[in-house]
Amino acid sequence: MDAVFAALAHADRRRILDFVKNRPGCCVNDVCAVFATSRVAVMKHLNVLREAGLLTSEKHGRRRALYVNAVPIQMIYDRWTTEFSALWAGQMTRIKYRVESKGRKDG
Repeated sequence: MDAVFAALAHADRRRILDFVKNRPGCCVNDVCAVFATSRVAVMKHLNVLREAGLLTSEKHGRRRALYVNAVPIQMIYDRWTTEFSALWAGQMTRIKYRVESKGRKDG
């Protein structure tokens, strides 16, 4: 999970993920053409994203097609929302009932 957060911490990597998400199957050259950084920098970003499990690639001859793997992001979402939503949902329900019952007493 730390690798995913570390990968998403860099703005260029988030932009690369957005680009690949909108153009599944694009290649490294497509990514390099869009971003104003060197090919070496783009390759380093792609490797960080791959190591975090956020990008997958398929080799087609000399071309490497890139795809977003949303599973790690979904796992983080599931962990954080399920863990905290029960706590907050219960508290918000109690506040709602308290406010509503106070309104009935005042009115």
